[in-house]
Amino acid sequence: MKPLGDVKEHFWLVQRMARATGTDLDAAQDCGELKVEDWAAMVTRCRGCAGPESCRDWLDTAERAEADPQPAPGICMNRAVFARLGTAQDRKETVTC
Repeated sequence: MKPLGDVKEHFWLVQRMARATGTDLDAAQDCGELKVEDWAAMVTRCRGCAGPESCRDWLDTAERAEADPQPAPGICMNRAVFARLGTAQDRKETVTC
């Protein structure tokens, strides 16, 4: 069993992925779409990733290109969560929580 990665490193990877996907984690928490336990689970899933360098490379490319928000890559352990939160935020775009 592979040991989990560094907490700080993966905390920031999740933050960067949120920005790259256009996911507002603070708004998700404020609206009740993301609970503290869910946030902790996202970081833990990221820590368990076997290839975080692939995410870093993808993020570096996305940030350099200053691309519009895009779906998380297939390698992201939290891809489904980012998709769900993004969909929820799209639904609430004109509604404040």
